[in-house]
Amino acid sequence: MNRRADTPATAPDACTVTVCRGCCCGTPKIPGLDHAAQLAQLRRRLDGAARVRTSDCLDACDYANVIVVQPSPAGRRAGGRPVWLGLVNQAEATGDIDAWVRAGGPGLADPPAVLDLYTFSPARRVRQTLP
Repeated sequence: MNRRADTPATAPDACTVTVCRGCCCGTPKIPGLDHAAQLAQLRRRLDGAARVRTSDCLDACDYANVIVVQPSPAGRRAGGRPVWLGLVNQAEATGDIDAWVRAGGPGLADPPAVLDLYTFSPARRVRQTLP
């Protein structure tokens, strides 16, 4: 996995949100979605609350437009694990992700129920690509 642009969170113990870009997730293969605007909106909404970074490809192309929410250190200590969200093609989902991360994210807060529609489990070899 090749990581790209990163936005630092103000708190060192914040969640990390990884947005797949550079493969099918960031191209016209997904019509009707402004990929750049979605990423900008996530960065704007999560500024100071989480680190937002991009990845060239998370190798989960069956779920194109993948966003992974990784727990903060406190969330991981509480049992939180990365949550993989796929087919995140609706603008409203960005607000749901923002609300969940600001509430604490994986391990510390339950995600909004609507995010269940996007959650999937990638193959083990794919899960191992994120720290």
